[in-house]
Amino acid sequence: MFGLTAEPWILVRFTDGSSGEVSLQDAFRRAREIREIDGETPTQSFAILRLLLAILYRTLAGEPVEWDHWIRWYREGLPLQSIDAYFNEFADRFDLFGARPFMQVADLATASGEMKDVGAIILDLPSNNRLFTNRAGSGALDLSFAEAARWLVNAQAFDPSGIKSGAVGDRRVKGGKGYPIGVAWDGLLGGVYAVGNCLHETLMMNLVPVTAGIITADTDADIPPWEDDTSDTAAERDGLIPQGPVRLYTWQSRRIRLFRSGDRVVGCLVANGDKLTPQNGFVHEPMSAWRFSDPQTKKAKQTTYMPREHVPGRALWRGIAALLPGLAPVDPKTGVPSGKPPGVIDWLAQLEEAGVLGSASFRLRAVGVVYGSNNSVVDDIVADEVSIPLTLLRQTDRVLAAQADEAVRLADEGVRHLRNLADNLARAAGGEGDGPRLRAADIAYSALDLPYRQWLTTLQPGRDPLEAITEWKGTASSVLRRLGAQLVADAGPTAWVGREVTRTGRTELITTPRAEGWFLRSLTRTFGTQDRKEQVA
Repeated sequence: MFGLTAEPWILVRFTDGSSGEVSLQDAFRRAREIREIDGETPTQSFAILRLLLAILYRTLAGEPVEWDHWIRWYREGLPLQSIDAYFNEFADRFDLFGARPFMQVADLATASGEMKDVGAIILDLPSNNRLFTNRAGSGALDLSFAEAARWLVNAQAFDPSGIKSGAVGDRRVKGGKGYPIGVAWDGLLGGVYAVGNCLHETLMMNLVPVTAGIITADTDADIPPWEDDTSDTAAERDGLIPQGPVRLYTWQSRRIRLFRSGDRVVGCLVANGDKLTPQNGFVHEPMSAWRFSDPQTKKAKQTTYMPREHVPGRALWRGIAALLPGLAPVDPKTGVPSGKPPGVIDWLAQLEEAGVLGSASFRLRAVGVVYGSNNSVVDDIVADEVSIPLTLLRQTDRVLAAQADEAVRLADEGVRHLRNLADNLARAAGGEGDGPRLRAADIAYSALDLPYRQWLTTLQPGRDPLEAITEWKGTASSVLRRLGAQLVADAGPTAWVGREVTRTGRTELITTPRAEGWFLRSLTRTFGTQDRKEQVA
C-alpha cells in the first residue's frame, strides 16, 4: 500500500531554500512553508499543481467555490478540516496499489499478457533512443513508489500519442493494438499559471471560482476520476465530456496500470483512455491562452477557438499580447476577437481591480510540450517565466499594456533589420543561405531578453506610456546597433569589396558599407532619430 494522502511523494522546494518530498495532506498543511512544487520536469510540476487545484475545488462537497470562500482561504489559510475530511472519505481511492488504484485501472491487461518497462510513463526518457538520456541503470528499469506516483500524474497529463497497448475490453483495439487518439489533455495546451511567493499564494492565484464568470462548471457532475464509479472500460465511457475544471485537471487520457515488485515499480501498461479534443475548451480550461481558428470555425459552423501552443525557442514575453486582457485584435472576417487570454489572467485582473493582491507584479510561468513524429514522441519541453506588473491587467491602464505589446512589435522589427544586415554581409562575402539570418536573430532576441523583462517591470501605475515606449526604443536601438557593429567588424575584407547580387529581378552591388548604411537607416525609421544622435555622440 502507498497512500498518496499521507506518504511523501511530491517534490517541493521550501521557502528556506531546502528541498524535500511531501504528501498531499502536507502540501496543503505546509502550503505557506513551501515555495513551489519542484518536479523532475516542468510538466510534472504543472500536472501536480492542477491535481491540488482539483482537490481544492472538491472540498466543498459539490458546492461551487465562491468569492467569499476564496477571500477567506486567501487571508486565513486553506480549509484544512474540509481537505482532511475529503481525504478521509476517499482515502482508499488515493492508494497507488489499492482495489481502485489512484489514476489507474486495477485489472488492465492485454490479450498477450504483456507488461512494458517503466519508461513508458517517463516523459523525458526517449523510447526510441535511450543512449541519449541522463537516466541509466535502475533509474531506467524501475522506480520508487514516490517516483512512480509523480510520473503517473504526469503521464495522464502529457503522454504522447502513438500506438498504445491494446487493452482487453476496449472495442477500439485492432490486432492487439490501441491506435492513436491524440496526446493527453495538458499536452494540447500552451499551459500557463501564476506563481506566488509560496504554494498557498500559487494555489489561490490559480483557483478560479466558478462564480467569477470566467469558466463554467456543473459542480454536481464535475468530479475527478477517483469519485467516478463509472466503469473503466472504454466502451462504457464513450461520449464522456468534461463538465468543469476538475475533470479537465484530472482527465484520464490513458488507462494505466503499475506493476510492483517489493518496494519498487518494475513495469506498467499504458492503454488508450478517454479521448478529448480541444475546440472551445476555454469554457472550462483557464490555464491556457486561446486563438481563433478559421478552419475549425468553418468545420464546426460556429466560432471556434483552439489552445495557443507555445513556440519552442520563443521567449514568453514575445507573445505578451496573447496573455494580457483587451489586446487581442478583432478578426476582420468574423468580427470576433482573434484570441482569448488565459482565464487565470482574467481572474487576476478581477483580483487586481478589487485590490486584493498586495504585490505590484506577478510571475507568469509557461509550460508546454513539443511533440514530434505524429505527436508520438517528445521533441522538447517548453518552460519560461516572466514578471508582469499587475497594473497591466487593469482596464484603466490598457494604454500602458498596449505599449508592452508595441515594444515587442518594435523588437521584432529591429531584429528583422539585423537579420537583413547579416544576410547582406554574407552575400557581400559570396555566401548564401539562411544560416547567418537565423544566427543573427537568435543573438538579437537573446540580447533583448533581459532588457525587455527589466523594462516591463517599470510599467507601474502612473507611468507615462509615451515616456515608457521612448525609453524602450532607446534601449532596443542601442542593443541592436551594438550587435550590428559587431557583425560589420566580423565581415572580413571580401565583404568590404563586395559583389553584385541579383534579387527580385534587380542587380546591385552589396558591400559592407552599403549593408551597414541600409541597416542604420532602417533602425532610424523604426526607433526614431535617437540613432543618429547617439552615433554622432
